[in-house]
Amino acid sequence: MNVLVVNAGSSSLKLRVLGEDDVVLAGTDVERWSGGDETGPLEDFLSGAPSVDAVGHRVVHGGSAFTGATAIDDDVRARIEALTGLAPLHQPRALAGIDAARRLLPDLPQVACFDTAFHTTMPAAATTYAIPAAWRHKWELRRYGFHGLSHAYASRQAAALAGRPGARVVTCHLGSGASLAAVANGRSVDTTMGFTPLAGLVMATRSGDVDPGLLVWLQRAGLTLDELEDGLEHHSGLAGLSEVGGDLRDVRKAAENGDEHAVLALQVYVHRLRQSIAAMTASLGGIDLLVFTGGVGEHDATLRADTAAGLAFLGVSLDGGRNAEVVRDGRISASGSAVAVWVVEAREDVEIATRTRALVHEPSWRRR
Repeated sequence: MNVLVVNAGSSSLKLRVLGEDDVVLAGTDVERWSGGDETGPLEDFLSGAPSVDAVGHRVVHGGSAFTGATAIDDDVRARIEALTGLAPLHQPRALAGIDAARRLLPDLPQVACFDTAFHTTMPAAATTYAIPAAWRHKWELRRYGFHGLSHAYASRQAAALAGRPGARVVTCHLGSGASLAAVANGRSVDTTMGFTPLAGLVMATRSGDVDPGLLVWLQRAGLTLDELEDGLEHHSGLAGLSEVGGDLRDVRKAAENGDEHAVLALQVYVHRLRQSIAAMTASLGGIDLLVFTGGVGEHDATLRADTAAGLAFLGVSLDGGRNAEVVRDGRISASGSAVAVWVVEAREDVEIATRTRALVHEPSWRRR
C-alpha cells in the first residue's frame, strides 16, 4: 500500500508518498503555504508522484474524543474543526490539507492521525490540572500533550537501535515548536505541553510556561485577549528574548557577535530544556535513553552539548566527536555514559503511514 502523508504545519506543508518498508517514493516541502482552499501544491505534487492507495493526515489536536487514528468523514472533519481554538496555529492548516486531499482524491481512504493520541496513556496525576473541578468537567480541561507522532517514532526507534525495548526514554522534539516526552515501555507517561501547544519549553515564537498570575495581571493592565494571544503565540520565545527572531541559527549568530539579548535567549532556552529533562526523568523514576529529534535537535550539536553539560548528575556524558559528526540515527554519548544519548531523524511520516495502513487493513474498514 502506497500512502500519501499530508503533514500540514503552522505555515508549511510536507508531502510524502511512502511505499512498502516505508521507502519514500516521492516528497516535497512547501515552506510557505497559505492553506484555505489552495490545492495547487498538492495537485502539482500528485501530478508527478506514484499512485497512492490511502492518505494519512497529521492533525495536532484530537481533544478527548480522538485517541487513535480515525477515518475521516464529514462528521469527523466537523469535530476536528471544533477543536481549532485549542491549536489555532495548526488546526486550520490540517483542515486545509484534509479538504484539499478529499477534493483531489475523493475515492481514497483518508485517515486522521493525532499528535495528542500518543499521550492518552498518561496517568491522571500527569494530566489533571489543580483548578476548580467544575471548570475541568465543563470544558474538559486537562493536559493533552502534543508532538505525539514524533515522540512515538523517536522513542521506539532509539529503543530499537539501542537494543532496549523496555527502556525509560526522554525524547526531545526540538524545532520551531518544542516539547519533551517521558516514555516507558513504549507508552507516554508525561510530557511538557498541556491543554494547548503553548505550554512547556521555550520555543521559536511561543512562550512556553509562564505564571498564570502574570497573564491575569497583563489583562488587568489593559491588554486585550487578542493582544495576549498574539504576543504569546507569535512574539515570545526566542523571538521575544533575542529580538532578532525565532530561528535558533540567527540567535546563535547574534550571540557569537556579542548581542546580549541573544546570549540571554540561549541561556534561558537551555536552562528550561535541562530543567524539563530532569522533570521527565523524575516522572520515569530514572532514564536509560535521551533522544534528540526535530530540526533543532538533529542539527544543532552545540545545543546538544550545552544541554548535556548540565545533566552530568543524571549520568549523561557526550562524546564530542560523535556529537559533531552524527548525521541521523546515531549514538552520541561517551562510552562510559550511564545514559545512552541518541540523535534520531524525525519521521512523523513513517508513524502516520504505519497508523494509516493499520486502520485501512482493519476488517471493519474493508466491510465499508
